[in-house]
Amino acid sequence: MINYAKYHEERFSAIFYICSFLVFLFSLSLLVPIAICLIYREKDITAFLITFVITFAIGSFGKLRKRNFEMRLRGRDGFLVVVIFWILFSLMSAIPFLLDHHLHFTVADAIFEGVSGITTTGASVIQNVDSSARSILYYRAQLNFLGGLGIIVLATAIFSSLGIGGSKVYLSETPGPLKEDKLTPRLADTAKHLWLIYSALAVLCIASFYVAGMSFFDALCHGLATVSLGGFSTHGASLGFYHSHAIELVGGIFSILAGVNFALYFTVVNRRSLQALLEDAECRFFISVAGVLILFTCVSLYLTHTYGLIDSFVHGFFLSASMITDNGLATNGIDHWPTYVMILLLTSSFFGGCVGSTCGGIKVIRFLILYKRSELELKQLINPRAVYMIKLGQNRVSERVTNSVYGLFFIYLLFAGVFTWILLALGYDLKTAYGTVAACMNNMGIGYGATVSTFGTLNSTAKWVMSAAMLFGRLEIFPILIVFSRSFWQL
Repeated sequence: MINYAKYHEERFSAIFYICSFLVFLFSLSLLVPIAICLIYREKDITAFLITFVITFAIGSFGKLRKRNFEMRLRGRDGFLVVVIFWILFSLMSAIPFLLDHHLHFTVADAIFEGVSGITTTGASVIQNVDSSARSILYYRAQLNFLGGLGIIVLATAIFSSLGIGGSKVYLSETPGPLKEDKLTPRLADTAKHLWLIYSALAVLCIASFYVAGMSFFDALCHGLATVSLGGFSTHGASLGFYHSHAIELVGGIFSILAGVNFALYFTVVNRRSLQALLEDAECRFFISVAGVLILFTCVSLYLTHTYGLIDSFVHGFFLSASMITDNGLATNGIDHWPTYVMILLLTSSFFGGCVGSTCGGIKVIRFLILYKRSELELKQLINPRAVYMIKLGQNRVSERVTNSVYGLFFIYLLFAGVFTWILLALGYDLKTAYGTVAACMNNMGIGYGATVSTFGTLNSTAKWVMSAAMLFGRLEIFPILIVFSRSFWQL
């Protein structure tokens, strides 16, 4: 007979152990902004020191306490770990913003800025970004980088030694309907390879920004933010501050590169050939849709006399790439762009990038499956007796995966509609409500209407609601609904 009391005690001990370990990892990341405070002799080091002490103490207590469990987590326990940690992550990331007396943040402001960082949204409530301390500016970029591929994926590389079901946490954290695919037989090796590829792309992006004309510090922050598709910038005008075609081209190119499945890069390196990118159905679909959107935007900007020929191409390419991949870095004057172009770009943020990338949104593969299912339905109506199946490349898409796509697509748009309605009820106009929800829920970060320049124009209630929208979008809704469902807590 099962001892349910002992089972639940061991289960929650394992979950507490993992969460403590993740908090411990986060505390170590604070050493970098502390070092930047010392390098640039900034006086705001107290905020980071206090946060470090709190998180290090909590993480160490849970990590070093004697393990009194002998079990592996079940699949659904991974959802609980992910939700608990992202709530903890949100609270911890907000502490430096709240303690920095130069920012004058309310709790709602600090939570919004912190959640925006870890979910790689890049929406900011800081009124004067340019005058902020360098440690704060770097910290925001670091939040983007850690939240991009997921600190949980990083921890999975170490979980193999814990023997408590790291794979369950990894699968719960990773978005997409085909997330069971692994690069290597061992999940820990998969996580290590993903972080190596992620870090290598970040180094390349930092170097490219530096060569294009940024200072090293700006290149470092923008490189971390771009590869994570996070969107936080060291300037209020984002990349528009530099008035540089080269810098915007770098931003656009790396937005597209970061929107590709990182597993494909692993295959490219192993085979020493770009054939893997061309063979992947999702990647081809992503590049095709992004190419059409970029071309349409560039032509529209030129034909409406918004810019000249060269500026139309550069600004159109950069912002289209930034918004479809949910990067969120921006250029100058987007509030004067044609409304139909901006609405299209905001809507494209729902498309996102490939599964296995750092993007937000619904993800390319789901749109591809829906497109193929619609195409199949048309054929079925013409030939009712024929038997068709959905295939991605040479692989058949199971009915289970197709049904999960239907479910996520419906629930995602439903929540987007609810969040938009809430902002309308709070008194914002439709343009602001739609643009703000698209920016936050898709983790894209570029607002519209009243939030085109800063999200500090939102009232406290709206900031709390949009903080929730960012988390719902980052976790793709279902993990949160699962944990808060009654059936989840039934044995």
